[in-house]
Amino acid sequence: MQAEAPAAPRDAAGLIRRASALIFDVDGTLAETEELHRLAFNHAFVRHGLDWQWDRAVYKDLLRVTGGKERMRAYHARQCLAPPLSDEAIAALHRIKTAHYAELVETGCCPLRPGVADLLMAAKARGQRLAIATTTSHGNIDALLSQALGRRWAADFDAIVAGDDVRHKKPAPDVYLEVLARLKLEPLECVAIEDSANGLIAASCANIPVLITRSMFFREDDFTAAQVVLDDLSELG
Repeated sequence: MQAEAPAAPRDAAGLIRRASALIFDVDGTLAETEELHRLAFNHAFVRHGLDWQWDRAVYKDLLRVTGGKERMRAYHARQCLAPPLSDEAIAALHRIKTAHYAELVETGCCPLRPGVADLLMAAKARGQRLAIATTTSHGNIDALLSQALGRRWAADFDAIVAGDDVRHKKPAPDVYLEVLARLKLEPLECVAIEDSANGLIAASCANIPVLITRSMFFREDDFTAAQVVLDDLSELG
């Protein structure tokens, strides 16, 4: 049987309005952060004395591996280098990377994507609940949203679940299942807003309807299983 095509943008607003809660991914969904992450990784490699340099093509491929620490381990394994980096070395690299990412974000060079602020404001006005389900760390979330929404941004979200809060990262459904548990809502009462195939798989495995907003690194992913696919959230009108 041929897969049903995603709904047209005109149906997206209705899907959003009917939800009791909107659950947002962060990187690529709320803001185009991945290029800053790439630069921060390269900065960490230089600081740590590694001759690694991830260009955009390499990083796009590595994004199939969710989680920064996991991404570094995967890259090291692909280089067939021995011995593998220790957990301590990976952790040190990740600390340097995270700190530099925050420094980059604080320059104001990474605003929210079109339509995001309007959707957040409209959802609050309608009394909808807001949540975050992401693979990134709490530190990265706070760095981005403190700059974009103000220091008290977290007060507007009823659940914030990051990659380190669960056993398995996307495409496993763990972050979404944890958000549902914290919200005490059924999957069909929510809409997940994602930008990648891994995010779509994670939310779909938790039986949550998904709206996709295409992003820089994942535009060519297969989004057939999504309810709606938009170029950005400004199409909600």
